[in-house]
Amino acid sequence: MRTQVDHRLGGSVTVSAGPVTLFTYVYRPGTPQRESPKPYLHPIRTLSGDLVSLYRPHDHVWHKGIAWSLPHVGEHNFWGGPTYVHGRSYVQLPNNGSALHRCVDTLTGTEFGHTLDWVSEQGDPVITERRTLTWAIAGDVSWILTFTTTMTNVSGATLAFGSPTTKGRENAGYGGLFWRGPRSFTDGLLQSPAGTGGDELRGSRGPWFAFRGRHDGVDRASTVVIVDDTANPHHPPQWFARTEEFACLNPAPFFSAELDLAAGESVTFRYAVVIADGDHGDAGTERLAALGAEALT
Repeated sequence: MRTQVDHRLGGSVTVSAGPVTLFTYVYRPGTPQRESPKPYLHPIRTLSGDLVSLYRPHDHVWHKGIAWSLPHVGEHNFWGGPTYVHGRSYVQLPNNGSALHRCVDTLTGTEFGHTLDWVSEQGDPVITERRTLTWAIAGDVSWILTFTTTMTNVSGATLAFGSPTTKGRENAGYGGLFWRGPRSFTDGLLQSPAGTGGDELRGSRGPWFAFRGRHDGVDRASTVVIVDDTANPHHPPQWFARTEEFACLNPAPFFSAELDLAAGESVTFRYAVVIADGDHGDAGTERLAALGAEALT
């Protein structure tokens, strides 16, 4: 099956397979400053058209489908909302930075690449980024998105990439490539190479994690798998994953240890996201993860 690409100049790229819109990547959003404006993917759908992403939920309005979101970059918050301050909990600070689209570098039937400027809330340069998304149909029930980012520190000083956990909040190490699933996925099933379960898996390490959830209204299930590239810093990562309050997956490279990036230095991260119709059981989900790992080779 071939994919079709619709580029809304200066705003977004939408990829479809036949009559189904697989995803829209909004690279120039009209996001309030408090939500740390950044590109995001939403809506995201399976090959059958079932929605597997959530946009701006009332509990965390800065969650937007899939986004590269970083809560602690030096003094800056590129996640959105308040910043965790040890001893004070979450505090709204004047530090909600933005990841701003600068220019499109590549656009083909299977790839979109662009350059971004990350700036502080006051407009000072912090990071330049080169980001590439590719996509491919993988059999009859799944498709794969690969996400690659290279970030260069242009702030003039060393930047410490961290999380609320590195700042003192236990088991809250979120940050990085973050997926928020639909409401109906709440109380779904998490799976890693170590087994299946629920929120007790949060904070454990693994090369991949999966979420198996069900949809309201259509009596169907879907599976989302995120695979961490073996070359990523801190591989295999700890995972920020939830199912009891809401559905999310996040390979969190700075979960419990900061990464220092010196001025002028660059760091690269790469991921595969497998979007599949159906619940394929434990063994079938492992096979989906293998498809994602193969896409990264």
